[in-house]
Amino acid sequence: METQASTAGAAPAEHKQPNYYLIWLILFILTMAEVGVAFITAIPKRTLVIILIGMAIWKAVLVAMYYMHLKFEPRKLWLITLVPIPLAIILVVVVLGEGW
Repeated sequence: METQASTAGAAPAEHKQPNYYLIWLILFILTMAEVGVAFITAIPKRTLVIILIGMAIWKAVLVAMYYMHLKFEPRKLWLITLVPIPLAIILVVVVLGEGW
């Protein structure tokens, strides 16, 4: 009886601890790159927006994967988090399309 109770309430499998300092450093470098790219006047506005959105998506993926631990979660949870992405893309494209 004790073995059933101990396995039913068992903690999930441990995963390797991510290197949070490295992830923070990458996020910091990406942020500094975004600031630097934003001040480049030679880049057309559309290209600048696409570059900045791409960098923001990259940072969001890093935060979700490591700080929110999605990298170590089951695939079903990944699907739940990916479902709203097409809607967000549509909304961004429509809003940005109005200004061009």
